[in-house]
Amino acid sequence: MSKHKGERAASSAPAEDKKSRKKSYEKQMARLQVELAHLQAWVKKSGARIAVIFEGRDAAGKGGVIKRITERVSPRVFRVVALPAPTDREKTQMYMQRYIAHLPAGGEIVIFDRSWYNRAGVDRVMGFTTEKKARRFLELAPRFEAAIVESGTILLKYFLTVSEAEQERRFHQRIDDPVRQWKLSPMDLESYRKWWDYTRAYDEMIRMTDSAHAPWWIVPSDDKRRARINCISHLLDSIPYERVKFDEPELGKRQKRPDDYVEDKAPRKVVPEIEW
Repeated sequence: MSKHKGERAASSAPAEDKKSRKKSYEKQMARLQVELAHLQAWVKKSGARIAVIFEGRDAAGKGGVIKRITERVSPRVFRVVALPAPTDREKTQMYMQRYIAHLPAGGEIVIFDRSWYNRAGVDRVMGFTTEKKARRFLELAPRFEAAIVESGTILLKYFLTVSEAEQERRFHQRIDDPVRQWKLSPMDLESYRKWWDYTRAYDEMIRMTDSAHAPWWIVPSDDKRRARINCISHLLDSIPYERVKFDEPELGKRQKRPDDYVEDKAPRKVVPEIEW
């Protein structure tokens, strides 16, 4: 039975207005983030290894989901991996090599913000790899992931989808909003122009790499808040964690101020107060 059945049911109920929907979302997210903290404690104690892959359309909301997963937990346990373009040296390596180095050790959850599936998506569509190498990757990926799972690592794969109209709306938001403009890269613009090339590539990617040991989970994300709640709930439901008892520490007694302590009264630069 789902740990969060009631919460997911609430997320699909019609909202009375925008304010109440936001309040309901924040309440559900707070509960899920408490569960993520419990998951973290269990992972640390048990030494579990968890890898979570986030793929999807540009502007589908991967970053927002990852942010809500990680914003209230330790980056030493929840480690986000978002690799840049390969270096000249990495281009000469076996393709999977640089990703293998980032797989989780005991007591870690690694979140891949994009992953080895770059080869089946952007690399293939944009011509950064050959068609032969892309197809060979699609044949080998399920075997690679089988080895990860057989080693005892929990592997979850999420693909976030977004409609053409909603993606266009979000791209216009990025163009018009200075605090979002950094999110709009040349690759985003190409993904907008090449929508159907990416559609064909992603369809084949999911079809050829959806396996019993590492299935794809599709996350519709035209509604970002609902996507976050659904995805995080599913992640928690997919991991057999248990709540770990917190051993409350004793703060003890603070030491007294030493009689020979002399306060440093040398002038220091202090950040000025701002009127607001």
